[in-house]
Amino acid sequence: MSRSRPPAVTATRLTKHFETTIAVHEVSFTVPTGSVTALVGPESAGKSTVVGLLLGLVTPTSGSRTIVGRAGAVLDPRGVQPGSTVRGQLRIYAGAAGAPDEQVDALLARTGLAELAPQRVRTLSTAQQTRLAVAIALLGDPPVLVLDDPFDGLEAADRTWLAELLRGYLRRGGTAVLTAQSLAAVVPIADQLIVLSEGAVVYEGTPRKLRRSHPDRLIVGASSPIALATALAAYGFTDTVMRSDGRLAVAEAGRKDIENAALAARVQLTELVPEPVHPDRVLAALTRGMPVSVPPVPTSPYGMPR
Repeated sequence: MSRSRPPAVTATRLTKHFETTIAVHEVSFTVPTGSVTALVGPESAGKSTVVGLLLGLVTPTSGSRTIVGRAGAVLDPRGVQPGSTVRGQLRIYAGAAGAPDEQVDALLARTGLAELAPQRVRTLSTAQQTRLAVAIALLGDPPVLVLDDPFDGLEAADRTWLAELLRGYLRRGGTAVLTAQSLAAVVPIADQLIVLSEGAVVYEGTPRKLRRSHPDRLIVGASSPIALATALAAYGFTDTVMRSDGRLAVAEAGRKDIENAALAARVQLTELVPEPVHPDRVLAALTRGMPVSVPPVPTSPYGMPR
């Protein structure tokens, strides 16, 4: 963490037991001011429980958390009232937050809901309800936003809108923590990734670091795959995998590198096509069958986690 960016959110060994289930086990991370941290993992990985712990809505079994300043939150479910109008719903929360009426109009415009202000919330689409929940979270200009699965149910255009809104919020000095079930949804906006599996952290780092450890590959057909792999290794390209169909999957080397190695090895290339690695394939690889070694769980009066 840069010394010029003090922590806005800190989680220290957060642990939560629900009856016989360990929802979260010793989750720790720090979110620098002005950055986005994404908690990513499959359903029941513990993401929503971490959000509840950060916001003080769930009491930890052990561990602690600190949020500097007030946090605006988008939870799942969104917590909007079906019978209220869009403007009326925002005004109710504005009163509770001490926000002026003019901020209500500004947020309706900022979230693209101005024309829908007289409508009942029940008539809104999933994406529009998410926009309303984001507007409510932004009331009072909180320094921290905590968003639980904000991309869920959004089409590409709405995902782009939300990403741009978050970038603008960061430029004004805000800090965000969000959750997602898809790495692809958050890689364009996240500064830090925390991948959870069965309540435990299985990866922590930047999207760039994750990409380096799971690089795109070139799929290569050759008259002698073994000779080509040997030549590539001699050039320093050792991350080469032999596929069951006899083709090579080569990482880090470019097209010209492979052509040069083939020329040196007197190997004829029959195929050379890119194979980009989708972020969600990486997520599946990180979380598939990851065991969590934790102590037995004592009985507690709490309900089961989401």
